Amino acid sequence: MKLYAADNSVLMEISAIERKGNELVLKGKAFGAMPMVARLKPAEARRGLALLGWRLSLFLLTFLLRH
Repeated sequence: MKLYAADNSVLMEISAIERKGNELVLKGKAFGAMPMVARLKPAEARRGLALLGWRLSLFLLTFLLRH
């Protein structure tokens, strides 16, 4: 999975998402060269969900079906 910057360049490429205890661990490369491991804790995931409004939530329901 790739995340893109505003100029459409690859910002981060995630090669694996794993579970480690109660955390999600994302492994990949930042800026195409720097290996990285990021951890997402449940409290931070809840904070992220709080950022979603109802319109964005509706968009996310159809996001995978879009081209």
